[in-house]
Amino acid sequence: MIKKNIVTSLVIICSVLLISCGDGGKYKIEKGKVGHLTTKTKISDLNKIFEKDSIVKNLSEGALGDDYFQDDDEYLIYEKGGKHLLTIVPKQQLDSLSTIKSVEIFDAKYATETGININSTFSEINANNNINRIESTFSTATLFINDFNITVAIDKEELGLRDFSTQKVTIEQIPDLAKMKSLVVWFN
Repeated sequence: MIKKNIVTSLVIICSVLLISCGDGGKYKIEKGKVGHLTTKTKISDLNKIFEKDSIVKNLSEGALGDDYFQDDDEYLIYEKGGKHLLTIVPKQQLDSLSTIKSVEIFDAKYATETGININSTFSEINANNNINRIESTFSTATLFINDFNITVAIDKEELGLRDFSTQKVTIEQIPDLAKMKSLVVWFN
């Protein structure tokens, strides 16, 4: 009888400790993982993973469409209050069994162990992460962080450069307080 009470007490204590220890990785960004999304997650799993949130589907026309420059399917995840959390793009369009190609982060709760989130400045990113390369587009400089398979886009206005030029951007040219325009985790 005493052993049974001790075992029951230990189970209750362990359960309370596990529940109170955090969010279970719900908002953690790792290589090949965003919260509960992994490289093995199928699009059909999204309804279960985000059952307390809202999912808006923007589906392409696939191979049947007339538009040569088609967009990818997108699954926009919103909190019940309306805050945009994530945009998920599948590898295969119009296929519920497809896995995930990329996840764009819109909420600062999602962060890496080094603290990268959508509100991070360049100095915060550069201090704790290895930036593998920088590519310049017409309007942004894109930082590649291979440790997490992340790309961070910084608007050229933040860099003091004019838009619509593809001049090369170096790490030294990026101001410490430059804010990111987008944060994308790639699942390839």
